[in-house]
Amino acid sequence: MPISLIDQIEVSELSIISSDLGSVMHVLKKSDKSFSEFGEIYISTVNINNIKAWKQHKIMKMNLIVPVGKVKFVFYDISTNKFREETIGTDRYVRLTVPPKLWFGFKGLDNTQNLIINISNIVHNPDEQLREDINSFKYNW
Repeated sequence: MPISLIDQIEVSELSIISSDLGSVMHVLKKSDKSFSEFGEIYISTVNINNIKAWKQHKIMKMNLIVPVGKVKFVFYDISTNKFREETIGTDRYVRLTVPPKLWFGFKGLDNTQNLIINISNIVHNPDEQLREDINSFKYNW
């Protein structure tokens, strides 16, 4: 059986420095093992119980962080028919480094705002991505 791209998703612990005036939340450093190149940073939001699925990047490597709220990410490797779930947010503050060619979607879990930061290795290019309908893969959200 081929090695799944799903097994190449890296989970990196991130630090939060708290003070009486507010917090500093680390995201990504140039010296981090998972850093490769910088293309762009963008922020997405997803409302509670809303699902954005399915999308695949052919080239883009993503670094996903949820500094506000809670989001369930689901990754699917079509070549091995494997799913992987990762729920991250303020109560599990980590960075997911995701290789290209995985299908993914996400669901907002917090009743406040759910904010996702993606630090990608390339500038967004609509020709570099594929999309499928939410029902294209047999996953029970």
